[in-house]
Amino acid sequence: MSELTRIPAPDGLAPAAQYSHVVLGTGTFVAISGQLALDADGELVGEGDPTAQARQVFANLRRCLAAAGATFDDVVKLTYFVTDMAHLPALRTARAEHIPEDRLPAASAVQVAALVRPEFLMEVEAFAVVGS
Repeated sequence: MSELTRIPAPDGLAPAAQYSHVVLGTGTFVAISGQLALDADGELVGEGDPTAQARQVFANLRRCLAAAGATFDDVVKLTYFVTDMAHLPALRTARAEHIPEDRLPAASAVQVAALVRPEFLMEVEAFAVVGS
């Protein structure tokens, strides 16, 4: 596990409520491609249901992190791509099931016109640092 430093409010910036402005650490950089709400068989989980999709997305992120020898504690950045900003509360709830408030990574949220298939409501990519 890497040693990460989270800076929620650098001098001159308002404190971040749902993320850290800066996260730094030493170790091996891990990039996780955007994860969608697909199960192990490639089937959509939660058609039309942002909560179910968010939970599946975070479950997939957890599996990808584990494959790299990482956990959510190692995540330094999450990027949320949503088809509607109204889906962010579902993503925050799913994130809270995996990442405690005192370990929040840096984050960006982007509303997009569409994802790879119209039934997907969100996609989340992650960057992590493991080991030192």
